[in-house]
Amino acid sequence: MRILVAEDHRVLARNIATGLRRQSMAVDIAAAGDEAERMCLLTAYDVLILDRDLPVLTGDEVCRRLNELADPPRILMLTAAGEIGDRVYGLEQLGADDYLAKPFDFAELVARVRALSRRAPKPAAVALRHGGIVLDRGRHEVRIDGTPLELTPKEFAVLRMLMEAGGEAVPHRELVRAVWDEHLSPRTSAVRATVSRLRGKLGTPDLIAADTGEGYRLCG
Repeated sequence: MRILVAEDHRVLARNIATGLRRQSMAVDIAAAGDEAERMCLLTAYDVLILDRDLPVLTGDEVCRRLNELADPPRILMLTAAGEIGDRVYGLEQLGADDYLAKPFDFAELVARVRALSRRAPKPAAVALRHGGIVLDRGRHEVRIDGTPLELTPKEFAVLRMLMEAGGEAVPHRELVRAVWDEHLSPRTSAVRATVSRLRGKLGTPDLIAADTGEGYRLCG
C-alpha cells in the first residue's frame, strides 16, 4: 500500500510515516499543499493523509483539485478543528473520504487508512495466475497448486507486480517506487534480497529471471 502524508508539522509527519512503515506500508511525505498535489499527479497513491492547514495550497484546495482527477487517491483529512460542522464540510463540500480530528490515536489512524484502501476500486480480475501459482489480490493470498504460501507484505507486492506484468520485465526502479518508498536508495540491495527469498519460497529458483539493466520478469 502506497501512502502520502501531507503534513507541515515535521515531527508529526515523521512519526506518522514511521508508524505506517512499521505496518508494512510505503510512505512518502509532503510538507506543503503544492508539493502534495504534484506528488499525487506523479504517483498513484492508495491513500492521502491530508492536513487541512498546509502552506502554499491549503489542504482544502488540494482536496478539491485532486477530486477533479479521473482516479484520485482516497483522502483522509486531518484537522485540529473537530466540530461536527467541520467534518460535514470536509466530507460533503471538499470530497474527502474520511475525517480525523487531532489529537488522534495512532491505532485509529491505521484502521481508517486500511479501511480506505479497501474501498479503492478493485481490479476487474482479482486472481492472477502463472502456471500453478494463483495470487488473490483481494484476499492477499498466494497458493501453489492449491497449497497456501506464506509471504511477507514485500514479497507479496513484488510477486504481484511481476505477475501483473505477464512476463515483461519490471524495472528495478519501479519495484523500489511501488513496494518501498522514495527514501530507499535506487542502489539498494533490498529488491535483490526480497526476490531471492521469494524464489526460495516458490520452490522454483528459475521462475524469476534477472534481466541485466532491465529488472526482473517471470519465466515459464
